[in-house]
Amino acid sequence: MRFPWHLSRRSCYRTSFKPEYPVFLFSQPSVETMCDFIAGQRSLPFTYPEAGASFNGAPAGYRAVHQRTRIGTGEEDFERGMRAIERWTMYSLGWGSVFPADAPIEPGETVGLVIRSWFLWSLNACRIIYVMDVEDGPMRRYGFGFGTTPEHAVIGEERFMVEWDRSDDSVWYDIFSFSRPGHPLTRIGYPLLRHMQKRFARDSAAAMIRAVSDDRRLHDGASTP
Repeated sequence: MRFPWHLSRRSCYRTSFKPEYPVFLFSQPSVETMCDFIAGQRSLPFTYPEAGASFNGAPAGYRAVHQRTRIGTGEEDFERGMRAIERWTMYSLGWGSVFPADAPIEPGETVGLVIRSWFLWSLNACRIIYVMDVEDGPMRRYGFGFGTTPEHAVIGEERFMVEWDRSDDSVWYDIFSFSRPGHPLTRIGYPLLRHMQKRFARDSAAAMIRAVSDDRRLHDGASTP
């Protein structure tokens, strides 16, 4: 499945927009639709009061999904993982995408997420709450968390992180989310939603593994005389 959205974020600053779009669509949203959708969400509040809670865990009243996957070894692989997150590689899934594709990892940045499931397209908006680049003893962590704005199928937050454990040189991709249904269809189909969330965690980890491996292979090939 091809997403024709490889545009600069500059193309998404518009002077007019429709304030609301349906969360679920029967066809792939156009570039114009995505630009208008994001413009309409930039100034809207988060849909839950615990913004930023994913930094430490899940608040009461939400269901959490957590997956931790080893993606490499050593500082260079950690830096490869950082670059992959900055490129939104975790959304290079074939059945989903982030828009704009070059959105910077900065607090306050609003992005659109589009996920296809059978005959429906789910159109969702999130805003980055925090960015982390921290040292904690032998651990170094880099990543960010973003939360849902009103036009999203669920209510909650997700954190994407790469971690380098210098005690054994291992590098990990860690994805954590907490959510509850935010749309009538997701309330009805909550078991399916949980399945999709777990699928996303699994597939995003596979995308990160590929990105780090491909980056390493290119570097090793360039270093070979």
